[in-house]
Amino acid sequence: MKLNANSMVILSTYAQGMQQWFEGSLGQYLLKEEQNYFDRVVVDIFGFHALQVGFPQFNFLRANRIPFQFRMGISKGASFYALPDFLPIDSCSLDLILLPHILEFNSNPHQILREVQRVLIPGGQVMISGFNPLSLWGLNRYFKSAKQEFPWCGQFISLPRLKDWLKLLNFEIVGGRLGCYVPPCSKDRWIKRFHFMEAAGDRWWPISGGVYFLQAVKQVHGMHIIKPCWENSLSARRKIASATQKFKGTVKNE
Repeated sequence: MKLNANSMVILSTYAQGMQQWFEGSLGQYLLKEEQNYFDRVVVDIFGFHALQVGFPQFNFLRANRIPFQFRMGISKGASFYALPDFLPIDSCSLDLILLPHILEFNSNPHQILREVQRVLIPGGQVMISGFNPLSLWGLNRYFKSAKQEFPWCGQFISLPRLKDWLKLLNFEIVGGRLGCYVPPCSKDRWIKRFHFMEAAGDRWWPISGGVYFLQAVKQVHGMHIIKPCWENSLSARRKIASATQKFKGTVKNE
């Protein structure tokens, strides 16, 4: 899909607001948590082509050793410009796709997952990060003063709902975790003060993490053709059929 001038202006304005938020204390805290997760899980994934959809200014593929890596988006650092719900990529051509916070900021997240399913090879992997609506981060969206700001303007998708979508598209969940248990404070000193909640959250309330990570593999269920066992059938018939016996003996002349 081509981007016209008006679309580029709107998306650029959105990208600027997003960039400003990531430069703040809370954005830096989130960025550190996500970078650590992606660095840890992508290092052992191999193949030929990997794609990061969104946030091209941050290289979440930096620890991966796939030779051909691309970052798609609308801001600085993108390898090419495109919309995530219509990927200009051949079907069954990618080994790994990262979706960092793309689904909750798009009007048709299910279409994005369909595109991901289309362009991944059988056995290819997708890694998704998203904001958890069942957390303090999710509750912060309901404050009137924050509704129009990034990231609270997004439509947060619950983890069970996302898993259902992936299952319908023949993805198998193979990994994931939750993180960012610190309340969404804008001041760095408060983030540091509540940092003890990271270790406590994993142990005592793991479902309340502000961000979730999900790792899934594309499954392709091939058709197995059942052929008749003609050879076995013929062999069985040969065993059943009586063979012609040669008469041994003498014939008496009367």
